[in-house]
Amino acid sequence: MNHVLIVDDDQTLCQLLTEFLAIEQFEASSVHDGAQALPQIQQHSYDAVVLDIMLPNISGIELLQQIRKTSDIPILMLTARGEDMDRILGLELGADDYLPKPCNPRELVARLKAILRRTKSHLNISSNASFSIDLPELGCFSVEHQARRVLLAGQEIKLTATEFDLLESLINQPDTTLSKQELSIQVLGKPLSSYDRSLDMHISNLRKKLPPPIAAAIDTIRGIGYRYTPSEIR
Repeated sequence: MNHVLIVDDDQTLCQLLTEFLAIEQFEASSVHDGAQALPQIQQHSYDAVVLDIMLPNISGIELLQQIRKTSDIPILMLTARGEDMDRILGLELGADDYLPKPCNPRELVARLKAILRRTKSHLNISSNASFSIDLPELGCFSVEHQARRVLLAGQEIKLTATEFDLLESLINQPDTTLSKQELSIQVLGKPLSSYDRSLDMHISNLRKKLPPPIAAAIDTIRGIGYRYTPSEIR
């Protein structure tokens, strides 16, 4: 049973989501203050976090930044409807997905299942157990699929679950142009809707974290999608 932490100061909503998640075979806990959430996440093994942006004491954005310093736990953010800047900032800081409030509990459960399904399905990869390439002056860059770790010269590069899944999808299909729609379904678990730039934001975040030769090998195919081209690595 997956255990989800709900961080939202709306106690009625937390109760509603807890009851709905229980029907869907999730265990749910909740906290109503941003300052209380970080110790909870550090002390317990949650499978995912549902995080509201508007929280007392510490905002959801600040809390997201703190969580991402030490954890790649999947995070689904709740944003006020129409607050595009909050949504974009959340994605830039490492949120895996978002939903506008008020949200439909069925859609929230579907999004959580998609996040957890893609994260856990990648643990069962039997082929391509590891990927590595020597980068001049930087050392060995490696992707450990089973451990879900990315290393450069033996030091781990911290990626979110979504960023890791994107990298894995691209390097497992070299020299293949993947449309944004394909990647969205493969990695985000949902079709890409009009004006939704969440996939582009995740790609941008991923490139910033990768060593320059690897980042440069992820090509943008304008109007279509993305392609990993290993021959471009120098």
